[in-house]
Amino acid sequence: MLDPRHPLAELLRRDRRYHRDAYFFVFEALRFAQEQMGLGGMTIPGETEIEEERHVTGQQLCEAIRQYAVQQYGMLAKNVLNEWGVRNTCDFGEIVFNLIDIGQMKKTESDRREDFENVFDFDEGLRDAFLPITSDS
Repeated sequence: MLDPRHPLAELLRRDRRYHRDAYFFVFEALRFAQEQMGLGGMTIPGETEIEEERHVTGQQLCEAIRQYAVQQYGMLAKNVLNEWGVRNTCDFGEIVFNLIDIGQMKKTESDRREDFENVFDFDEGLRDAFLPITSDS
């Protein structure tokens, strides 16, 4: 259960666009990006490493989210994200910037919401990842 005094609890009361699981999933995907994909990572407050070395772009985070969603939910990845209110990669940007606004993530001066626009198509990147590859030969 989320402590009602936690900044995320207040955010969820204020902004009902996304389910709390979407926020937790973004944190998990960030960790996936850092540990499995070898990317830096948008810094999480309290971490001691230098921000510049740990930075990941919006595009990189979206790709990590895509891969992690497919790994965790398989062919249902798109449906799960849609249930949480996430319908395109711009929604990931909204979630990240909401977390930045409440001090749960940090950004660099160059990070923008636009970095998350149209990074991948949900049909192609999530559902179609499981379609058989056909050859035209």
